[in-house]
Amino acid sequence: GHSYVVYGPLAAGATTFMYEGAPDWPKPDRFWRLIEKYRVSIFYTSPTAIRSFIKQGDDWPNGRDLSSLRLLGSVGEPINPAAWHWYHKVIGKERCPIVDTWWQTETGSILISPLPGATPAKPGSATRPLPGVKAEVVDEKGEPVKLGKGFLVLSRPWPSMLRTIYRDPERFKAGYWSRFPGRYFTGDAATIDEDGYIWCLGRVDDVINVAGHRLSTMEVESSLVRHKSVAEAAVVGAPHELKGQALHCFVTLKQSAQESDALTDDLRQWVATEIGALARPEKIHYVAALPKTRSGKIMRRLLREIVTTKSVAGDTSTLEDYSVILKLSQQGKEEEEILGEKSK
Repeated sequence: GHSYVVYGPLAAGATTFMYEGAPDWPKPDRFWRLIEKYRVSIFYTSPTAIRSFIKQGDDWPNGRDLSSLRLLGSVGEPINPAAWHWYHKVIGKERCPIVDTWWQTETGSILISPLPGATPAKPGSATRPLPGVKAEVVDEKGEPVKLGKGFLVLSRPWPSMLRTIYRDPERFKAGYWSRFPGRYFTGDAATIDEDGYIWCLGRVDDVINVAGHRLSTMEVESSLVRHKSVAEAAVVGAPHELKGQALHCFVTLKQSAQESDALTDDLRQWVATEIGALARPEKIHYVAALPKTRSGKIMRRLLREIVTTKSVAGDTSTLEDYSVILKLSQQGKEEEEILGEKSK
């Protein structure tokens, strides 16, 4: 945040527009109203925020003049193709390039990203490493994967790389350098295609093993969001006697849709048709909102706790709206039961 909100723009002599409060108050068009009023030219947000805009409908952005925009950005997590297309069409009016960026707090700068107007876009892919950056997809043994799925690593130093973890150098070595010696392990899963484009699938922890098959939560979430009724989706694994893990899908619906048994069956079949029978969700949870950090990232860890232990014991300090977790209990538990000792 500091790099791209404060230091970078100041060093480049650019103007950064900042505001206080939520993006949907007092009305869902707050972003678009501010862009119109202050003639903002570059808009950089998260895929989670984009999906929440989709849920609100096209009328809000279409009711504002967004002609000042010349570049759109996406950051924080992989963007699913359906959200990319909506962003490009409704916000960018099919004329603004989308810069889908991959980076981490630890990397200090964007490392994988298209160059606006120069790199052909593929919706959902961060495309290729920037000049001077050597990013690779490797298998379990650390061998480069030419085509297919693996682990995302960085094989060459870069100027803004992290140097250590404060007062914990052993954790620094164990967390980032021990898995693949000589390479920085990002902790992300990714695929690489025939054009050398990298498709980030999310954290390795977000890969679910169903009956011996490794499924990316990003892959299943993207399938769900492509359905005409779904605005947002988050997928986690829960223990299953036969499969080892089963898919539990939390979805928020578009305003035009209503939850029903028929829709549940349709969504389960939709995923099975798009990905395969092994990806058929075990359970669909309809929710009004998903737990997110203040920066807009979905906190899947909390959802995982809910489906496995029926309570939340982990850190919730970065949770934007505490009430979302309480509402997620489908069994109508009281606050003490859901949050355990944290509420006492």
